Amino acid sequence: MGATSEINSRYPSINDLREKAKKRIPRFAFEYLDGGCNDEVNLYKNNNDLHQIELVPRYLREHQPISLETKLFGKTYSAPFGISPIGLQGLMWPKSPQILAKAATEHNIPFILSTVSTASIEEIAQLTEGKTWFQLYNPADATLRNDLLRRAEEAGIEVLVLLADVPTFGHRPKDIKNGLAMPPKLSASTLFQILQKPEWAIRSLGAGTPTFETLKPYFGSKMNLKQLGAFMDQTFSGKLSAERIAPIRDRWKGKLVLKGMASEHDAKVASSLGFDGVIVSNHGGRQLDAGESTIKSLPRVLNSVSKDMTVMIDSGLRSGPDVARVLASGAHFSFMGRPFMYGVGALGSKGGTHTIALLKRELRQVLEQLCCENPSDLSDFLAK
Repeated sequence: MGATSEINSRYPSINDLREKAKKRIPRFAFEYLDGGCNDEVNLYKNNNDLHQIELVPRYLREHQPISLETKLFGKTYSAPFGISPIGLQGLMWPKSPQILAKAATEHNIPFILSTVSTASIEEIAQLTEGKTWFQLYNPADATLRNDLLRRAEEAGIEVLVLLADVPTFGHRPKDIKNGLAMPPKLSASTLFQILQKPEWAIRSLGAGTPTFETLKPYFGSKMNLKQLGAFMDQTFSGKLSAERIAPIRDRWKGKLVLKGMASEHDAKVASSLGFDGVIVSNHGGRQLDAGESTIKSLPRVLNSVSKDMTVMIDSGLRSGPDVARVLASGAHFSFMGRPFMYGVGALGSKGGTHTIALLKRELRQVLEQLCCENPSDLSDFLAK
């Protein structure tokens, strides 16, 4: 099926999907998806700074047909973007990780499953035929860590993404007001919001209460909300360090990626520890409001890692032109989270396919307008 037929003409932009999703998702869940930390300054900077990047077309030149195909870790993907890991996906729209994983496989782009998503490693690996990536929130307990790695290996996962930018949970006032801190609270306001979104409520009822499916074997079904909150705080407390990374690198035989790059120091350490790639990220503006945007961090990381390191980026990307901007700035690949969740929130089971097809169409148009044959050549079109 062609990309054009996979796009719902009522939603020809990510912003259209966002507005529709906002109408279909309860406020507490939408604000969890859409918001940042503190005053949301970094959330704004991610978008605004990225939009300052300009590209220069070259009309009067010979060029071959456009191809979006991009090689990454020995595989050829159909586009230079993938789906970022997102926690509590099923809270925002029921079965959303399953919807997005299936769409990513059909469109041949990477999907990264979060440790704290609402689908298990095993289920998503089966849906994607083992082609999914897995993002590990590194547990404080080595036994739990090793068991998660074992399960990922047995599921056929080839790329492990180690999360670096959550040494502590972000301060998100909207989530606190909405009762989405750990442990979560169900208030009269929350119930009222749910009643206003009947389709979400019915589908959520059918899907069951969202929970951390990958972690379920470790906390058990009888744990109440307060105990679950304590479990999460204790299990994922503590900072990532070279000492904690080393045993993971020694054990993991597949590709290893570090997500959360922002500084020269961390980029150099990642190179010395033998990572295959890094993702320049500030967790979508959800962790450090006083931090800089990812597009500003990108040059520093590029200049600090080894030459054979694959440098990727997420946080702030919302469109095909944004993908072109980061690739022109030196990134080898890109990831997005919120745009895909807007798509699922707006269009349900068709949202993943629609969003991927839309982004491909937008990116192809940019390359055609620039007279650029392949995403890997976009750096030649960056305005100096």
